[in-house]
Amino acid sequence: MAHQSLNFQGIENADQVNRITTALMMLDGVDSVEVGRHGAEVEGRARREALIEAVQSLKLGIEVK
Repeated sequence: MAHQSLNFQGIENADQVNRITTALMMLDGVDSVEVGRHGAEVEGRARREALIEAVQSLKLGIEVK
């Protein structure tokens, strides 16, 4: 199982964290995810690009790296 980290800038509230958590968990290949104000730790087979696209598709106005 692969481990990937994402970094966020601009998270302002718990609702944004919850929405990101839900979006990442719904992706094929994601086994577990832990999301906080500054980033996410993802376990599974999902491609990094798919993880970033899922967060960006929420249009939360945050930067994802």
